[in-house]
Amino acid sequence: MAVVLFDGTPLFEDSVPIRVFGALRADVRVVAHHGGPSITTADGLSVSTPGALDDITGADIVVVPSYGVPADVPPGREILDAVRHAHDEGAEIVGLCLGAFVVAATGLLDGRAATTHWHQADLLARLHPTVDVRLDSLYVQEDRVLTSAGSAAGLDACLHLVRRRHGDAAATRVARHLVVAPHRDGGQAQYVEHPIPKPGGDPIGRVLAHLLTSLAVDHNVDALAERARMSRRSFDRHFRAGTGTTPAQWIRHQRLLAAQRLLEETDLPVEAVARRCGYPSAAALRPHFTGEFGVPPAAYRRTFRVPLG
Repeated sequence: MAVVLFDGTPLFEDSVPIRVFGALRADVRVVAHHGGPSITTADGLSVSTPGALDDITGADIVVVPSYGVPADVPPGREILDAVRHAHDEGAEIVGLCLGAFVVAATGLLDGRAATTHWHQADLLARLHPTVDVRLDSLYVQEDRVLTSAGSAAGLDACLHLVRRRHGDAAATRVARHLVVAPHRDGGQAQYVEHPIPKPGGDPIGRVLAHLLTSLAVDHNVDALAERARMSRRSFDRHFRAGTGTTPAQWIRHQRLLAAQRLLEETDLPVEAVARRCGYPSAAALRPHFTGEFGVPPAAYRRTFRVPLG
């Protein structure tokens, strides 16, 4: 196995494949993207990279844990050719977190599904429009190409790779050694940060501000158009231009974001959270919340509850 490190990458991401496969006593060769003896992490630490670029072309697995330069700047041709050649020779190629940008630059993701850190997913889709970028996945396996979402999702992807190659028992043993969950399904959605929108002072902005303060109310689109002093047709057009979606879809999304924040920041029962956010009951909220965030409200709260005080 070859692990390709770039300057300016987080030490955590760099260490994940080395730690996971090192627990199996695998032959892990650490290679700098420039072929030199070391790289410097985003934290300013120097990491020895004793491997050579030739170790990439001869590896059975090539892992790129992250990417340190601005993600829209392509890697050097020499490293891309080495990764591509390794794949042509039968190697499995793994791009963890922003390492997906390196894999995409080789062309190996063209026409394939992939994922990356949610914060850079839009950029990956813009730079590589033939790649099916999926935010609803912690990792995506496409033939001999594996990509993962950010940071800790790299652990899930590497354990998935261990499971495929060495079996469930080996993956569970490594997970226990690292004190992490042995299996999180790749199809689980990433936990994406959704900032609260800041409505403007235009007619649509004023309607959005009104909606954000009255999410528990059932809103009639004709009444919203009247509030904006527009015809229904004009309102629909301006609303979509300003938000990229319909009033009903926007309200639904904001209700779920409000529920998300209440689950994180308050001790309100899920039943009360549901009613505050426009749902008649916790049972009514549950399928919508699960569809949006990949887990039901109670499980989300257990994971992300912010302690008071």
